[in-house]
Amino acid sequence: MKHANIALFVPHLGCRHQCSFCDQRSITGTAGVPSAAEIEKAVQIAAGSENYDPKSCQIAFFGGSFTAIDRKLMLKLLQAAYRYVLDGTVSGIRVSTRPDAIDDAVLDVLKAHGVQAIELGAQSMCDDVLHKNKRGHTAQDVENACAKIKRYGFELGLQMMTGLYGDTDEKAVYTAREIIRLQADTVRIYPTVVLKNTPLFALYQRGDYRPQTVEEAIELGAKLLQLFLKAGVKVIRFGLHTVEPDSFVAGAFHPCLAERAYSRLYRRVINAAATNLPHGAYRLLVCPADLSRAIGYKRENIAFFKEQGLDFAVCPDAGIKPYDVKILGKG
Repeated sequence: MKHANIALFVPHLGCRHQCSFCDQRSITGTAGVPSAAEIEKAVQIAAGSENYDPKSCQIAFFGGSFTAIDRKLMLKLLQAAYRYVLDGTVSGIRVSTRPDAIDDAVLDVLKAHGVQAIELGAQSMCDDVLHKNKRGHTAQDVENACAKIKRYGFELGLQMMTGLYGDTDEKAVYTAREIIRLQADTVRIYPTVVLKNTPLFALYQRGDYRPQTVEEAIELGAKLLQLFLKAGVKVIRFGLHTVEPDSFVAGAFHPCLAERAYSRLYRRVINAAATNLPHGAYRLLVCPADLSRAIGYKRENIAFFKEQGLDFAVCPDAGIKPYDVKILGKG
C-alpha cells in the first residue's frame, strides 16, 4: 500500500528568518493555524476515502518550523493529532522543521506524542549558499540535528533545493552526497522558484540572480534522482505541488516536473545501456510500472534516441527491475 499523508500546513509559525526564496502563503495558499476541528475533519475525509489504509497514513504538519513554534501551541497540535494515533486511525505523525530547532527536549516531546518521522529543511549543505539565502543555520547544524534524530529512532527526512542564489550543479550534487552520508531515509527535492515579495525576487529584478530553467532543473534532477536511487534513499517529492499563479515570477515550476525528471533519469539509464550500439531497430524491455517514464514525456526519449539512429520499441517485461533496461534486437 502506498504511503499517504494527511497534510496540515502551519506556515511561517516559529520561523525567525525570511529565507531568500520564501513566501509560504503563496506556496500553501493558507495563512491560518489548523484547529482541532480542522484536524478532525481532515482525518475523517481521508479515512472515508476508497482504499484508505491506517497502517500507511500519517498526519503531517508541514509548511513551517514545527518544533520552533510556541511550545503550548505545538503541544496543542500534537495532542489533537495524537488521539488518532492512539485509536489506530493513522499510523503516526510526521513534522517538518528547521535543523536549528532540534534538541533533546523537543525530541522527547515528539517521541511521546506519536511522531514517527522528522523532515529537516536542509536546502543546501554548502555554508556559502545557506548564508546567501539567509537560512540562519549552517551545514553543521544539519549534521548535528540528523545525528540526534537518528539516535532517537525517528525516520529522517531531508529537504534540498536546487538553483538557489549562489548555488551550482556541482554544489547541489555535493549536497545530495552529504544527504546520503547522513543516512537520510527520505528526501524531497525542490527546484527554486521566484515568488513576488521575496528577497530572491529583488535579486531577480536587479539582475543579480538567474533562476534555473525547467530544462536545467530536469537535467540536474535526473542526476540527483540517480544518486539517491543507487544509495537507497527514497525520493518522496520532486518539485512543488503548486504555486499561486499571481505570485509566481520565474524559475523551474512545471505541473509535470517530477515525471519529466524521472523520464530524463530513464534516458540516462538507456543511454548507458546503448553505448556503442549500432544504428538500427531494437526492443527495449523495461519494468511495466515505468513504461511511460521510459518512453518519456510526450515521447521525448523515443525521439531523442531516434535522432541518434536508435529506433526503440519500448516493451513491458515483469522480469525487469525499476530503472533497469534490457535491449534486444527486433528480430
